[in-house]
Amino acid sequence: MATKQPGLVYRNPEKIDQAWTLMQEDRAAFVEFFGGDELVLPPGEAEERLNAYYRHRQEAAVALQPARRRPQNLPGVDVPAFEFPPELANADTTGIIYDETDGLNFYNEYGMLRALFADPALAAGKQYADVLRGYLRSETIGPLPFRRLAAAHPDTVDAVFRKVLRKPDFTWAGHGEALMRRRKPGYYEREPRPGISVIGARLSELLRRQIMAGHGPPRSRMGTQGRDAERQDGSPGVRPDAR
Repeated sequence: MATKQPGLVYRNPEKIDQAWTLMQEDRAAFVEFFGGDELVLPPGEAEERLNAYYRHRQEAAVALQPARRRPQNLPGVDVPAFEFPPELANADTTGIIYDETDGLNFYNEYGMLRALFADPALAAGKQYADVLRGYLRSETIGPLPFRRLAAAHPDTVDAVFRKVLRKPDFTWAGHGEALMRRRKPGYYEREPRPGISVIGARLSELLRRQIMAGHGPPRSRMGTQGRDAERQDGSPGVRPDAR
């Protein structure tokens, strides 16, 4: 039930608090492993490194279990936890942001978007302008990448939006939040929730037995970008959620 309807897990305030704590721990481990909370990589390398990271996390989780409960072999460790769909796999770059509140998110062609904000002159090219327009139109992308890019490029953010939106008076400081609320209403209608859900002992034990039996954790297929992305690390007692 928890894997099919994760929203049910969030009815328990204690589980929600535990989930926030676990997500922050996972994010800290992510930052330590990758050297930061934001990455831009070719899709193949991104998928490979993410699988290496969650394999490392799974091995660490198993090592913490009592020796008598630890499986003798871990076939599930070698099963990739991530599989990119064509929308991400066929892009030139994949952006990965592990935010303190919004959790783990994935974005196609994020490298082009970062290049655009670094050099607003690129907005003259339809390809770059269309990437930003696509991000603005997407229902699965929240304000996070825009906020990150605005913070990273305070001297050019206004010029980018002015050119792409064709609004010469636009400023991120004065109009950015209103733009996000207009383009991303669903994000503001939902309460923030952790990107990890804590499951009960019974389901956790079933998952542990599945791993010990050699089936490994379920392999996740990720959505196109933003909150549609899914992940699963197979750690007993924890189920990362869709984003």
